[in-house]
This record gives sequence, C-alpha cells and structure tokens, in this order.
Amino acid sequence: MKLYAISDLHVRAPENRAALEQLLPHPEDWLIVAGDVGERPEDLQFTFETLGPRFRQLIWVPGNHELWTLSEDPSALRGDALYRKMVSVCEDHGVLTPEHPYPRWPGEGPARIIAPLFLLYDYSFRPDEVPEEDAVQWAQDSGVLCTDESLLYPDPYPSRSAWCAARCEQTRERLEALPADCATILVNHFPLRQHHARLPRIPRFSIWCGTRKTDDWHLRFRAEVVVTGHLHIPLTFWEDGVRFEEVSLGYPRQWRHRRTIDQALRQLLPETTPPSPTAIYRG
Repeated sequence: MKLYAISDLHVRAPENRAALEQLLPHPEDWLIVAGDVGERPEDLQFTFETLGPRFRQLIWVPGNHELWTLSEDPSALRGDALYRKMVSVCEDHGVLTPEHPYPRWPGEGPARIIAPLFLLYDYSFRPDEVPEEDAVQWAQDSGVLCTDESLLYPDPYPSRSAWCAARCEQTRERLEALPADCATILVNHFPLRQHHARLPRIPRFSIWCGTRKTDDWHLRFRAEVVVTGHLHIPLTFWEDGVRFEEVSLGYPRQWRHRRTIDQALRQLLPETTPPSPTAIYRG
C-alpha cells in the first residue's frame, strides 16, 4: 500500500485532461490531490470520476484556481460559499477534504495522520519594509499581478488576509488536538514557509504564495512530510529533518517534454528517497 501525491492538474488544458485519463491504476493506494485541479465544479467532478476508480482513497485540498469566480452573474457563488460547493463535489465522490476528520494512514509504519489543510495567503511573503497595503503594488512594480486579484473573492470575510487568518486559527486548533504520539503528513496547496516560495522568474509573485503564520508548523505539528504545490517547480528537499515535497504537474508546456503524468506522481510512503543535503528537481 502506497501514498502518492500530485497537484496543479489544471484539467481545463486538453492535454492535461487527456493525460489524466491515461494514468495507470493503483487500486490499493491512496492519492493526495493538492489543489488547482481546475476552476469549475465540473473540473473536480471529471477529475474524481477519472481518478476514483484508479485509487482506493482520494484526498483533496483547494488551490487558488478552485476559488475563482468566473461568472459576472451577481448570483454566482463566491468565496467561502464557492469553497463549500467544491467540498460538496468531493463528498459526492467519497473524497476527503480539509472539512473532514483527518484520516490515519492505514499503511505500514509508525502512526501517521494525514492533515489536508486550507489556509490561503495573506501577502506576508514580502520584505519586512513593504507594508501589507503596498504589497500588491510592490509586485506590480515588477510586472507581476496574480489573477486572484480579479477572480478570488473572500466573501463573507472583508479580505483574503482575514479569510487566511480565520482558516489558520481554525486549523491550528485542530492540529493541536491531534494525538502527541502521531507524526503528520501536512498537505496544503501553498508553501508553509516564506523562503520556500522561490520563483526565480517572478520572485514578487511570492505574496500570493502563503502566510508567515505557518512558518514553524512542520516542527510544531511533528510533520514527517509536508506536501505542497502552486509553484509549478516540482522538488524534494529536507529541512529540519522534515521532507518537503512540491508535487505540481503544471501546464502542458511545463511538463510534456520532460515526463509523463505517471512519472509526475510523487510517492510519499513508503519513502523511497534518502535524505540529501541538496534539493532534487522532479521536472
């Protein structure tokens, strides 16, 4: 029995959609899908109908793309209501989400709990001298602006930062209540640590990549593995004795000439890669 992870499937891209349909079956294994499946409930439905028969259990966390409101209709779902709609699609397909009890890993080895997280970002991945209210302009000054600024609404919260703060507080309380004798596998779409949001070509995009509130969570909550996506830079690296896995597939131009979707699946358990002082690029 194995635990795999992948993120950033972006199934609205026809090539990604076709590749997903060719993924080999793993009927005894679990799969984590760490966000950015697509922008519509139908994208999640297609993905879970495709992956569900291939794996014993699916686990999902939202990325920013699942939270985009594409319709200009005033009645269209936004913010938390849209997130809850995505959760309902997961529930229809037996997929575990951040709203469900955290499952214990049933495979071999020590006691582990898989914790799917939904934490968002709060623009704190910026230099100390840049005030929060200037963060978006600071990014724009380098020619970078995230589509979230137009399509990701925080309703009913007054801001994305406020929504992030609420999610972090709720999640912290749940993690603190876990049994002290269990290690964790923390799963979040966005990096948990600021210096992990490394984007060489667009470094100021970092403000849309996480929150400093989670900087010590890998130690505080006994993480064996931290799983993230969002950056489209697949990596394995170790820090503080914890394994960090960025498991993005990405857009076709980013993966099609380097690997297959089966090769993009990251095996988390049992561990196959020994600790290394250097990061291992998985592109």
